[in-house]
Amino acid sequence: MNILGSTTTMVSTKWCFLLVTIAVLTMEVVSASQEVLKQMSVGFSKVLQTCKTELSVGDHIIQDFYNYWREDYDLLNRDFGCMVICMAVKHDLINDQLTMHHGNAHAFAKTHGADDDTAQQLVTILRECEAKHQSVEDVCNRALEMAKCFRTKIHELKWAPAMEVVLEEIMTSV
Repeated sequence: MNILGSTTTMVSTKWCFLLVTIAVLTMEVVSASQEVLKQMSVGFSKVLQTCKTELSVGDHIIQDFYNYWREDYDLLNRDFGCMVICMAVKHDLINDQLTMHHGNAHAFAKTHGADDDTAQQLVTILRECEAKHQSVEDVCNRALEMAKCFRTKIHELKWAPAMEVVLEEIMTSV
């Protein structure tokens, strides 16, 4: 009985250790992915003011960008999509047909700290969102829908950065 109890305790301890290890590694991957998304958000926002001026959109658009990662924030404004296009063009993320340039999107993610696998996963998400909304004729509305799709998929992966951290980074880089 003592040997059985001791073996059960060892097996239980090993499973517990394995589960804790997996949990820690998962948290590190999620944390690293959140950091990548934070850095990408900060990098992408560097042209926010330029596009706002070029498109002559109101200050309400800044509020949409500041709240982008909040799941409970409704993105409804077509101007947001137009801003996404303008910003993506400035970062060379869109080709002449106004579709995502996947190679440049991959490079943009890597420039902001993503490894190859994470960058590829982000490009795959963008491809899926692009395909899902390709029937939307108005390019600004299509970009708006793609942005919402991307945000949803990133939240499903638990990769969305904390808004407070993104805002702090944006404010200190201005």
